Amino acid sequence: MEELFIKILQLITEEMPELSLVDEDYGQLETEEDTYPVTFPCVLIGNVEADWNDIGMGTQKGVVKMSARLAIDCYDDTHYGSGTEDKVAERLQMANKLYTSLQCFRPLSDMGPMYRTKTRFYAMPGGIKVYEYIFEFEVNDDTACK
Repeated sequence: MEELFIKILQLITEEMPELSLVDEDYGQLETEEDTYPVTFPCVLIGNVEADWNDIGMGTQKGVVKMSARLAIDCYDDTHYGSGTEDKVAERLQMANKLYTSLQCFRPLSDMGPMYRTKTRFYAMPGGIKVYEYIFEFEVNDDTACK
């Protein structure tokens, strides 16, 4: 799984050079501090969940779910008539770029392509907007038998 994380972080960094940070999600946006321990815009990858089944000879097949969260600080007043409505479109374009970068991505030979299964957009304190995508893919794991 560690190789997969590295390949996903590398892909996002290459596809989205406008990001200031690409990292594993270990709760950086859920802090109790007054400031977030990240710079914006950033993408955080994590919240992995897998269901496993034995398929024989010690190999297991997993159906894995993984989140990709784009977080953007929204300091522009974007109400209609403000003259900065285009900032909303820019944020949505960046979110779509994250989705299209990961959709069908298959960095390892023992895994299937990644497919988006859920999308959620929400706001956080401090003017932070989060665009969250849940991706699902299958993977075979025989590491315990080697």
